[in-house]
Amino acid sequence: MIDKREQQIIDFVKLTEGVSSKVVSEEVDVSVSYATLKRILARLVSENYLSTKGQGKGTKYIISPLYDLIQPIDVDKYYQKEIDEREINKDFNLQVINDVIANYCLFTEEELQKLSILQKIYKENVSQLSDYEYKNELERLAIDLSWKSSQIEGNTYSLLETERLLKEKETAAGKTKDEAIMLLNHKDAIDFMIENSDYLDPLSISKIEDIHSILIKELGVERNLRRRRVGISGTNYKPLDNEFQISEALAISCEIINNKESIFEKALLTLVLISYIQPFMDGNKRTARIVSNAILINNKYCPISFRTVDSIEYKKAMLLFYEQNNISRFKKIFIDQFEFAVNTYF
Repeated sequence: MIDKREQQIIDFVKLTEGVSSKVVSEEVDVSVSYATLKRILARLVSENYLSTKGQGKGTKYIISPLYDLIQPIDVDKYYQKEIDEREINKDFNLQVINDVIANYCLFTEEELQKLSILQKIYKENVSQLSDYEYKNELERLAIDLSWKSSQIEGNTYSLLETERLLKEKETAAGKTKDEAIMLLNHKDAIDFMIENSDYLDPLSISKIEDIHSILIKELGVERNLRRRRVGISGTNYKPLDNEFQISEALAISCEIINNKESIFEKALLTLVLISYIQPFMDGNKRTARIVSNAILINNKYCPISFRTVDSIEYKKAMLLFYEQNNISRFKKIFIDQFEFAVNTYF
C-alpha cells in the first residue's frame, strides 16, 4: 500500500514530465532526510509506481506506465457511489492490453519473491506425498474449486452438498437441476485439464472454447464466441459486441499470455483478460478460473481453489478492472488465494 507521504511524492511527480530527487526534496514537504527520500523513491520505482529516465545525477522520476493499472484503490469508498455516479471506462480498452500489460510485469519483485517462496513450499510438500495422497488432495481441491467457482455465479449448493453430488452423484433437495449440472460440469472440466495437463499450452482461442464447451454442457448456453451484445450486471462497462473484434482481442491476449515468462503472471492475466473480454454469452469467469488453473497445473504450480474468497469481493475486484482497468484488488485476491492453497492442500 502507498502511505500518505508516498502519495504526496507520486502526486507531485504526476505534475511533471520528469523531476530529479533534489527537486522532489525541495518541493515536497515530507519531513524526511534526503537519504530517506532517495530510499522512498527507490521503493516506489521497485513497486512500479514510478519509473526513471536518465542515469546518475541526471536521473529523472516519472509516473510508471503501470501506475493506473496497479495503484491502490479504496474499494469500499469506490462502491459507495452508485453505478451511474461512477466515472468509468465504459468501452473495452485494447490499448491497456497492447501497450501496458504486454510490455510490463504486473507483479513487483517483492510479490514475485513471496509467490516463489510459496511455490517452493508446495513443491517440497508434494515431493513427500505418494501418488495416492497427491490424487486425494487434488480431488479435495477440485471439489472446493467447483463449489466456489459455481457459488460466485450464484449457485446455492453448500460445500457439503457439492461434495455429496460430485462423489456420490446425490443431488440436494430444493436445488435446481441446472445448479447440479453446473457443478458436475466444473468437475468434468477440472478432470479434463488434469488428465490433459499440456492441452492449453500454448493457449489458443479454440482450446479456450473447448473448456467453455465442457462448462456449459446441457445448460442451454451458446457455444463458441459471442455474435451479439452481452450486458454485465452491476456496471455500465460494455464489452465488445463484434465477433471479429472479440476474436482479435482474445487472440492478442492469448499471444501475450503465451509470451509471458512468469507462470504467476500467465495465470493472473488469464483470470482477468478472459473475464474482461467476455468472449462467450455466459460462463466467462468460470472458463477463466479453469483455464488459469490449467496453466498452473501444467507447469507443476499449486492450483487455486478460491475457497475463502467472498463472492461479492471477487465481483467487486473484477468490476474494478472492467471500469478502471485497475488490477490491484484482483492481484491481491490471486496472491492471497495462492497462499491459502499452498497452506491448505497437499
